[in-house]
Amino acid sequence: MPTEKREFWLIIISFFLIYFVWGSTYLANAWGIQDVPPFMYAAARFISAGICMFLIARLTGPIVINREQIINTLICGFFFFAIGNGFVVWALLFIDTGISALIISFQPVLVVALMWVWKKEKPNFGVIIGLILGVIGMVFLVGQPDFSTNAQLLKGVLAIFIAMVGWAWVSVWVPTANLPKSIFLSSSLQMFFGGLMLLVISLILGEYREFDSSKITTTSVWIFLYLLFFGSIAAFTAFSYLLKKVSPEKVVTSTFVNPVVALFLGWWLNAEQFSSQSIIAAILLLSGVLFINGQMDDLWRWLVGSRKKALK
Repeated sequence: MPTEKREFWLIIISFFLIYFVWGSTYLANAWGIQDVPPFMYAAARFISAGICMFLIARLTGPIVINREQIINTLICGFFFFAIGNGFVVWALLFIDTGISALIISFQPVLVVALMWVWKKEKPNFGVIIGLILGVIGMVFLVGQPDFSTNAQLLKGVLAIFIAMVGWAWVSVWVPTANLPKSIFLSSSLQMFFGGLMLLVISLILGEYREFDSSKITTTSVWIFLYLLFFGSIAAFTAFSYLLKKVSPEKVVTSTFVNPVVALFLGWWLNAEQFSSQSIIAAILLLSGVLFINGQMDDLWRWLVGSRKKALK
């Protein structure tokens, strides 16, 4: 298969994975932590995924890495997994899966703001409109009486905001970071280091005292395997690949589709309900992401152009 055609399909498949598979992981994680404490659950998932990915990296080529790359994968592991994923999984103890995904749809706003402040890439008028709508939508969402008067909900919201800031920062930093050339090796080390950090957090919090192996069911095992192979290995490899091929603003537009998938699955399979104010907030937030997503036009033209060349 010609390189351009292969790259075209790899980008399409990668976007599918980060859009739809990651959208389903909110509910999968919420079900998983019913039987296992959250940080322990996330640690087991990413340590296992890291080991599997390392074996894949070893089978596909020699392990080539230097000290700087090891440090950089540690940094990525901390922000992507220990903070970015661990805090979100913990927050699912207090917030419904659909609402959690909706809050995270604010992330493109943070990425664009960071690109503006850090990289001096001033957004265009459409993106600025998206930023404004995103901020207003978030105010509508967290300004509901249920949120402002419920300490548990606020605790979950704060955890998700910390996770978003960490994920947004490292997403902007990664494209210029010196990481292993092998995506499998890079992803494996990030997940493994992140998993070790999650395990440390779990031990500090004393989650082992809450763990009861007798609670683990066959369903729990299948959910864990789904998160391991699809949510971790396949989707994060796709995410890492896209960060090298397209801009961070385009990659994090997955947060437009993820909430839709999560909201639907939460309503369909978990009987989650939403207030009218949450629906208004969803419209504002996702409209904001659509304005920011206007930058996808360049990617779409590039994809169409690549496909035409590949089919010639």
